[in-house]
Parts: sequence; structure tokens; C-alpha cells
Amino acid sequence: MSEGFHVHGPHDHAVEHAGHDGDKFSGRIAVMTAILATVGALFGYLGGATQNNAAMLKNDAAIKKTEAANQWNYYQAKSNKQNLAELAMTLPGVNIDKYKADVARYKTEKEEIKKAAETLEAASQDFNHQSEAQMHEHHRWALATTAEQIAISLAAITLLTRRRWMQYLAYGIAAIGLGLGVLAWFPHLLGAAH
Repeated sequence: MSEGFHVHGPHDHAVEHAGHDGDKFSGRIAVMTAILATVGALFGYLGGATQNNAAMLKNDAAIKKTEAANQWNYYQAKSNKQNLAELAMTLPGVNIDKYKADVARYKTEKEEIKKAAETLEAASQDFNHQSEAQMHEHHRWALATTAEQIAISLAAITLLTRRRWMQYLAYGIAAIGLGLGVLAWFPHLLGAAH
């Protein structure tokens, strides 16, 4: 190894001569950034989970809607059979009692089918409402996550510029993100079900 002449650059000089206040400043920003990244990751996960829940609920709504449509088709088929039986009763030389019994049976069956179809439609609407609630919650999580990401970016700019006002702006945006996260979590705090 040769012992040569070493020239310090401006960056080396700044690092070597950084005071303790500079280290504390950088340390506080680094800790804040790590905390914000953790909170942001949690918010992002919860936002993704609510989006997935919304999609599953929307799928359940579509399934129930299809089942209801099938029931309404079945109801229509029974109505057609009832109409044919009523028409048959008007024809000469037929057993009217047999067709009266068929008409009565079709009316009873149609009422059961109608109730099933209406129940399935109500379930579909309920799943749709739940899906909409989940999407609303997802949007709140997305806003909270975005605020935390902006705060992390501002923290990085704060480290580069060493501006205190930028540090306070990052704190403010982080607080807004936390507030939005609390609002997103609010239904859970009340014990509301999805």
C-alpha cells in the first residue's frame, strides 16, 4: 500500500464535521420514515383486504342475482303451465277437475317460487350494499396510505434540504394519514360487521 495524498471532497467534509444536532436530526427523520413505512404498509394491506372483500361480495351478489333470475324463469314456466291448464278447461270433452287441480297446484308452486326469488334478490341487494361499504372503506385506506407515502417522500426531501419547515410539513401530512387511517378503521372500532 502506498501512502499517498488524500483530497477530501465537500461531502466528506460535511459528513466528518456534522455536529451532534445534525445526527439527531437525521436520526429523527430516519425513525419517522421507518414508522411511516410500517404504518403505510399496514394501511396498504388493509386497503387491499377491503378491496378483495368488496370483489368477493360483488361476486356473491351476482351469484344470488343469477339464482333469482333462474327462479323467476321457473316461475314463468309455471305460469305458462297454469295458463295452458286454464285454457284446457275451456275445451270441450276434457276432465275439468283434473285441470282445476293443476291450476291450483301451479298457483301454490308459483307462490313458493316467488318467495324464493324475492329472498334471493334481497340477498343479492344485501351483498351489493356490503360490497359498496367495503369499497368505501377501501378508498379511505387508500387515502391514508397515500398520505403516509407523501409524508415519507417529504421526509426524504427534509433529509436532503435539512429544512425544519419541511420536517413539520412531513409530520403534518403523516398525522393526516393517521387520521384517515383511524377513519377507515372506525367501523371496526364500533364493531360493525362487513
